[in-house]
Amino acid sequence: MKNDSRVKRIKTVTLQGSFINFLLTVAKIIAGIVGHSTAMIADGIHSLSDFVTDVIVVVFVNISGKEKDKDHHYGHGKFETFATMLISFALFLVGGGILYTGAGKIIDSLKGEIIEKPGYIALYAALISIVFKEGLYWYTKIAGQKLNSQALVANAWHHRSDAFSSIGTALGISGAILLGETWRILDPIAGIVVSFFILKVAWNIAKPSINELLDSSLPEATEKELEEIISGTKGVEFFHNLRTRKIGESISVEVHIKVDKNMTVELSHQIASEIEHTIRGKFGELTHVIVHVEPYKID
Repeated sequence: MKNDSRVKRIKTVTLQGSFINFLLTVAKIIAGIVGHSTAMIADGIHSLSDFVTDVIVVVFVNISGKEKDKDHHYGHGKFETFATMLISFALFLVGGGILYTGAGKIIDSLKGEIIEKPGYIALYAALISIVFKEGLYWYTKIAGQKLNSQALVANAWHHRSDAFSSIGTALGISGAILLGETWRILDPIAGIVVSFFILKVAWNIAKPSINELLDSSLPEATEKELEEIISGTKGVEFFHNLRTRKIGESISVEVHIKVDKNMTVELSHQIASEIEHTIRGKFGELTHVIVHVEPYKID
């Protein structure tokens, strides 16, 4: 898929999710206010964070799709990585906020404060949210994997974190409605459990993005494939200084190869070009490949 088509598809999927997030945000907050449910209001704010991250993805993916220029010789791929980082930070803030709010309610309840009973409208809103957000998760995740977009996959997990939040909210509201005043504490307890799920997802998203921004090497299995391509190229006697990193959806590879010192410049160039062509054929045309040729004395 061409880069322009890829960026257009990412933006389309994100904007579709953004529209649903906006509707859910409004519906949840209204249901929380009418149904006297602080948990549902918090869930609505969580959906609002989804809407904000959708905007982030659209803005930064649009930038990442630009071709390389005089100021960005490796392209703009890391703008997408940066967007992924912002999404993970948003998840950390949401998870931490739910954890803090839930803990505060539990403490207040233990001190004798009565938690207000929520209405059924809040429960219905939570159940509807679960269905829509889980559907959005699968739709966005499949598109992200197909388009090799970290930002889309990260946003898919943000959709699922909202579904987790709604599950916890639904359980808490159900307990508060059906089990009586004593069990209304289930609402904040469920919120705390959900917050740990959200924080775990945030870390799973943040870790690879941090590694990429710090120019960490590609996974060992990927480097093994590269080594096999290089060593298997006819004319390569030895290679060293293999360096790899990820740049958005593409990768960068640098390597030094040694060829017969008596070989012509033209032939050694052909060997380097063959390595570049094979690597790009395996990992995509946007792959950055630099092959440095050195003389090798054959006994």
